[in-house]
Amino acid sequence: MRVNCTVNGEKRQADDVWPGESLLYVLRERLGLPGSKNACEQGECGSCTVYLDGTPVCSCLVAAGQAEGRDVVTVEGLEFGRVQEAFLEAGAVQCGFCTPGLVVAVHDLLARNDKPSDPDIREALAGNLCRCTGYEKILDAVRLAAR
Repeated sequence: MRVNCTVNGEKRQADDVWPGESLLYVLRERLGLPGSKNACEQGECGSCTVYLDGTPVCSCLVAAGQAEGRDVVTVEGLEFGRVQEAFLEAGAVQCGFCTPGLVVAVHDLLARNDKPSDPDIREALAGNLCRCTGYEKILDAVRLAAR
């Protein structure tokens, strides 16, 4: 099957997509966008989070065919700005595997709430797992980005 969608503002096409293929696989392997990470393939870790028509989704759970005619924004499509700078400044990037999903989640949070409380931050990041940190530097980064 062929999948046509807009990815990071550019019309893209993926050919020979099999019906059970995930959007994550298409983005990484067929379209050459490795930013979204393949960690759990179960929608539990958040590393593969992308925007689909403006809503954050775990791309490992989205069948590629569901993206037909839709708008996808990956971490590569987000303008480098206060969120990424805050992650670097706060030391919130360790191995980097969870970072793309966290950046998308924080970007979404700050688009909805520019002055999030700690409970707001924790709720927004609840679907993202980091195996390297105790999350405190990640929380610091979100607080810094929100200033």
